[in-house]
Amino acid sequence: MNGIVSLLGKILTNILTALYEPFGFSLLLSFFAMFFYLYAYEPSAAGKGWKNAIVTWYQKFKESVFFRKLFLLAFVTSMILFRTLLNRNLWLNPLSDVMGGWGIWETKNGEQVLTTECIENVIMMVPFSAVVMWTFGEKIGNGWKKILCNSGKIAFIFSVSIEMLQLLLRLGTFQLSDIFYNTVGGMIGGLMYCAVMKARKRL
Repeated sequence: MNGIVSLLGKILTNILTALYEPFGFSLLLSFFAMFFYLYAYEPSAAGKGWKNAIVTWYQKFKESVFFRKLFLLAFVTSMILFRTLLNRNLWLNPLSDVMGGWGIWETKNGEQVLTTECIENVIMMVPFSAVVMWTFGEKIGNGWKKILCNSGKIAFIFSVSIEMLQLLLRLGTFQLSDIFYNTVGGMIGGLMYCAVMKARKRL
């Protein structure tokens, strides 16, 4: 019982830390990212100085559901990137642990130590996948098989991209276990989105 409480406490602490540390940065980055969207799709309204750009941004956020979805997607993505790339130390050998950790216990100096990295990798990708499905759900379709397949593909591609950047930039280590657990988390996020949409239709 103490082991389960310790595990849940560690997971909760790590999740709250991961949410707290990059929150302000991610919010600001998402705010500016949506300016690029405005300049790409609303250049006549946004390209007339900062004042008009901010007014246009606010009006678009207030009126457009899709704009709010994109903002949330940018926010969740930046939170993940902060966790996986932007707030990592340089590693001399990013291929030092290619297989990674597959369980909640790892051996350090001959002793078993509790680690929640695999669980956190699953949890991290759940909101990302769910928000992607929510944002582009009309293009993906309503069938749970399509949602499951596409959410898994998106999470896999996103995870591989992050791991390759970690390898090339020497930020953290390239680990196959991270790709696997992120993909699982993405599929869970897709299924959660599907369940919520079906519940909303029934109500």
